[in-house]
Amino acid sequence: MMWHPMGVSALVTLLVIALWATSRLPEYLVALLFFAAVMLLQLAPAGVVFSGFASSAFWLVLSGFVLGTAIRSTGLADRLANRILPHLAGSWLRLVGGVVAISYALAFVMPSNMGRITLLMPIIMALAERAGLAEGTRGRFGLALAVGFGTFQLSASILPANVPNLVMSGAAESTFGIHFTYIAYLMLHAPILGVAKGVLLTLCICWLFPATPQKVEKMPEQTALSAAEWRLILLLLATVLLWLSDRWHGIAPAWIGLAAACFCLLPRIGFLTGEQFAAGANIRTCIYVAGILGLTALVSHSGLGDWLGNALLGVIPQNPDRPFFAFASLIGITTMLNFVVTANGVPALFTPLAQVLADGSGLPLITVLMTQVIGYATPLLLYQASPIVVAMGMGRVPLHEGLKLCLLLAALTFGLLVPLDYLWFRLLGWMG
Repeated sequence: MMWHPMGVSALVTLLVIALWATSRLPEYLVALLFFAAVMLLQLAPAGVVFSGFASSAFWLVLSGFVLGTAIRSTGLADRLANRILPHLAGSWLRLVGGVVAISYALAFVMPSNMGRITLLMPIIMALAERAGLAEGTRGRFGLALAVGFGTFQLSASILPANVPNLVMSGAAESTFGIHFTYIAYLMLHAPILGVAKGVLLTLCICWLFPATPQKVEKMPEQTALSAAEWRLILLLLATVLLWLSDRWHGIAPAWIGLAAACFCLLPRIGFLTGEQFAAGANIRTCIYVAGILGLTALVSHSGLGDWLGNALLGVIPQNPDRPFFAFASLIGITTMLNFVVTANGVPALFTPLAQVLADGSGLPLITVLMTQVIGYATPLLLYQASPIVVAMGMGRVPLHEGLKLCLLLAALTFGLLVPLDYLWFRLLGWMG
């Protein structure tokens, strides 16, 4: 008997998700097993299965590890950490809250999640070292997760600050002719998904990863910047400026980051030796990210994504007299899609269905479009948000530690912030 390819693809997808969720095997090994299984079973062409390695996200991740290693090896991370620490070292709450706030604030000026993590992680890890939080301690894990979760989840409240937002706005424009303005989007999402969620994130980290940062009596005297530090500062400034202006020159952030990483590895004028590159480039995490992207590509290629989207149309709330139930159900649909297509793929699948969902729920079309932001910005499992995975890799955080925070923050978001979001939508007149 011949197996249906979509059914086999669904089974492989479920097994991979289960293995990543339970951490029964190392994440990179699960990714490699996924590649092997799909190719042996001939579920998709090699170009689809290994598309993650050709994607800009993979190369931006690898470039991020190289730049992060350079920032550490030149001493620039320690220098910046020494400047920041006196302002944050008064308490663990202040330190965590400060890191979350910095991660969120940087999203207003730098649109790439991976780029922000690249710049912040080596500095925050040096900050943890200065605060007496050694590698492998719960406090160090907490600060790394503050960068990862703060960068990905909070940036969803800023329209141009992450990939899912851009996919959603582009799909809404091409499908329905709807244009989102920066200020209106910010007003709708920043108070709850930005500020309130940032406070919840801070409290969750302080509770799950308690630590006592050492008091800073006197920071060491700052020496003059070395030639290598000056060259790296100029390289980082040029990289950030090119990232910020990518809409004008048309070069993707990944290729800008790759060029900067290559400069770091050049003999004599660069900053890293081959040994430092081998030690700093976390290939395990890179393979994991490629596996996540390959899984999403398989779901799309096999037709599983379209099947799931059509199946979800059968659970559309049909009672316009219960708007909160409709609002929550739409967020639930987005959350379910997040399991199979991950955050970057959710808006591509959900947005074309928005008109049908609006007709069934009785909510305005633009409101239906905006509900998906709450869902894809709140992953239940780590693989659904690759920037968080990258931050954990750079901070050497075990997967089970990140999963605890992921589930707790999701539970509080759905239990506390979704009702607040509904009230905020009504107050601003978005509920029709």
